[in-house]
Amino acid sequence: MLKWLWLSGLVIVLDQASKLAVVKAMNLYESIPVIPFFNLTYVHNTGAAFSFLSDAGGWQRWLFAFLAATISLVLIIWLVKLKKQEILLAASLALILGGAIGNLIDRIAYGYVIDFLDVYYKSWHWPAFNIADSAITLGVMLMLLESVGVGKASHVDGSEIDEK
Repeated sequence: MLKWLWLSGLVIVLDQASKLAVVKAMNLYESIPVIPFFNLTYVHNTGAAFSFLSDAGGWQRWLFAFLAATISLVLIIWLVKLKKQEILLAASLALILGGAIGNLIDRIAYGYVIDFLDVYYKSWHWPAFNIADSAITLGVMLMLLESVGVGKASHVDGSEIDEK
């Protein structure tokens, strides 16, 4: 199932290209309104999701880099072991892998993750995120769908197909 690594690669390329474009075109903390509930807002996130541990003093950079690298290795091994018909699970793992590597590149290169997608309602703003975060979220959602049976091949009698 390593054929799904193209999807991980696509996520990494889109993520890194978008981050480079933001860094080149915007100043840190600059915000550009796009539509009434969405801005491009350039920020650095030294923490994890929702800026968790962002004020921890710097050690979190290496903790999160180590976790992302470990998780990426586990995802690759999982992808290798998938059965041929586990297409939805393969796509979800590939999306999560691409997102994890996209953010890992930032952590190693800069010590923080570049975020720039800012969704809001009135004065309430969701924490800024990026394409890698979006791929991880989509991958988890697809994995949840797969876990409840969406996308699983079955025989006419309803029994699940189990072939490599």
